[in-house]
Amino acid sequence: MDTLLSSPFRIGNIQVPNRMVSLPLYLAYPSESHEVDDLVLDYYEEMAASGVGLVIVENVTVEARGLGSPRTMLISEDRFIPGLARLARTIKQHGIPAILQIHHAGRHANRPDRIAPSPIETWGVLPQPMDQACIDRVVGAFAAGARRALEAGFDGVELHGGTGYLLPQFLSPRTNFREDGYGGDGTRRMRFPLEVLGAVRAEVGEAFPVGYRFLADEYVPGGLTLTDTIPFAQRLAEAGITYLSVMTGCYDAFPLPRYIQDDAEEAFMAPYAQAIKQAVPGVPIIAAGRIQSPATAEAILRDGVADLVGLARVLFADPLWPRKAVGELKEPINPCTPGCMLCTKRVKEQKPAYCGRWPKERRERFLERVGG
Repeated sequence: MDTLLSSPFRIGNIQVPNRMVSLPLYLAYPSESHEVDDLVLDYYEEMAASGVGLVIVENVTVEARGLGSPRTMLISEDRFIPGLARLARTIKQHGIPAILQIHHAGRHANRPDRIAPSPIETWGVLPQPMDQACIDRVVGAFAAGARRALEAGFDGVELHGGTGYLLPQFLSPRTNFREDGYGGDGTRRMRFPLEVLGAVRAEVGEAFPVGYRFLADEYVPGGLTLTDTIPFAQRLAEAGITYLSVMTGCYDAFPLPRYIQDDAEEAFMAPYAQAIKQAVPGVPIIAAGRIQSPATAEAILRDGVADLVGLARVLFADPLWPRKAVGELKEPINPCTPGCMLCTKRVKEQKPAYCGRWPKERRERFLERVGG
């Protein structure tokens, strides 16, 4: 059947065959040597075969000090290019484009030598505030990571500015209380992520798509709100960002009652995507946030809330969601259960995640494969 979900769309020079996007979802699948392994390849092959029009690969870290967990892929050296190239080919053999999300965890890194804009104790560790040499090094690491993604065959990169990682740590008045040119008012707090974007653009050229995982609201007192993030979206648009993938919430918000309550609601992030779209009407916008039903997804597109619909845990629960959504398959969708959090619990324990909604036989095969 004809739907907006099944209609094509263009993001920069990427032709996307439909409006459904497999969003980055961290599942603790990469090897402890921070490389692509068979779990990663099998997962992304399934996402690429699901019927989505675009796959965005999860947070691949630009330097070791930015690793958020022991099982995260790195793109900090050229030796990681062959594995990432194999991943790009695995996705693109299904005829859809692949974008690589590049990342630095900042104060949320799983390392004692973590760095941050300002020294805010995080999980019992006080991060080292970044001096100019450190800032320059990290900006360069993002640029080098983008160059490696291009060499590996990806169709674009996405700067991970979500979840309270390093880029929004500079942007947020809650986590940046510097008194130099990178802190103070909103314009100075934007400086670091804009420098990262500029360095990436200079490295890969104007034609290579560069998107941004965009944190519209931190959901915590004193944190980022649309008052801060709308002007930032406008600056990103002026700087030539290819698209914005809009989200809300951060690590400090996830345990709070407001976030827990909203996270159970379908399409709870969509109003934020709409606000950003209205502020930057020329930039493609991806909406996210538990978009469970095809009717809701279609309405988001029909009403001009966003240009594309992002799927993460919903697609993990039912990798056939896109084909069912557009009528290719008639079986009912197997929904992600609000409040389940089994996949999150597994990740916190650094165990490869699976979904409690999978059929019993699939769960058993997966647990046997990963050793429980």
